[in-house]
Amino acid sequence: MAHLSPEVLADPVALTRALVDVSSVSGDEADIADAVEAAVRRAAHLTVGRIGNTVYARTNLGRPQRVVLAGHLDTVPHADNFPSRTADGVMWGCGTSDMKSGTALALWLALGVPEPRHDVTYFFYECEEVEAARNGLTIVAATQPDLLRADFAILLEPTYGLVEGGCQGTMRARVTASGVRAHSARSWYGVNAIHAVGEALRRLAEYRGREVTIDGCHYREGCNAVGIHGGVASNVIPDECVLDVNYRFAPDRDEAAAERHLREVFDGFDVAIVDSAPGALPGLDHPAAKEFIALVGEPPIGKYGWTDVARFAALGVPALNFGPGDPNLAHKQDERVEIAKIKDGARTLSAWLAASSDASVRLP
Repeated sequence: MAHLSPEVLADPVALTRALVDVSSVSGDEADIADAVEAAVRRAAHLTVGRIGNTVYARTNLGRPQRVVLAGHLDTVPHADNFPSRTADGVMWGCGTSDMKSGTALALWLALGVPEPRHDVTYFFYECEEVEAARNGLTIVAATQPDLLRADFAILLEPTYGLVEGGCQGTMRARVTASGVRAHSARSWYGVNAIHAVGEALRRLAEYRGREVTIDGCHYREGCNAVGIHGGVASNVIPDECVLDVNYRFAPDRDEAAAERHLREVFDGFDVAIVDSAPGALPGLDHPAAKEFIALVGEPPIGKYGWTDVARFAALGVPALNFGPGDPNLAHKQDERVEIAKIKDGARTLSAWLAASSDASVRLP
């Protein structure tokens, strides 16, 4: 099991690097969850529990409001970018931006602010980067839903230090073209399904995503092929070809409307929806959100991508995204985070969370 020393836990930059250097590709979060659990269990002011590889820690100080700070532990697969390296004020490596720098801030605050001005529930959760059914917060919602109750939530997703409101919805579909098998030497007796799927690819190549602005936050939709599967043998005309499609839709569409749109785009093909999660409207008019936005000092923007703000929005909990990473670097081989952004995020969050009688947590 990875060990997080007191010195590392006291420094959000060192803590980010320590978390990045524990491999935790989706489905393989046991080691990092063990390390986080061991760290928070040493804090007397926290009540700690674990569901699978999701660790939660709560203060119970009788404050009027409860807030959630949440960060996922998993990453996409490595791309020759593990372990981390640091040079010229930048930390490079898988998960630096999405989202171990944000998760490190949550862990740093959980240990460093024993008497926050709001009661806090911290979540360090598994499987955010894969299908919704495996998401750690989905499992919490199914098994201990009371843990998600709060007045306000911040998802520490990469936003480059800005507030990003709401999020896009996401839908994965399987688009199938059918044909007729035949011997490739007598191809005219068959219908080539791989050729047939070309029409679906043409529609995607010509697709122009809708753009909308909601409460000052801009969202742009996208629909893309992310996988293709077909073929039987080198001498057989294939009778089936399957195209995997990912549709990212603006939060003014619900899932039913998104599905109708996909079926219109691929009219004439067999379309099966295999995974779906709704978006979230910005919801930035809540007093807690306004207070945090004022502290950040920059206007909010829309979130490109799905995050668990959607989960909290569905529960009636106002939520926003805020974290040090650059969202445009998420999932890239050259993923990185600026060390200055980690420190800036630490200052902002500690100033917001620390009780008025306390100074913000001091950075090393």
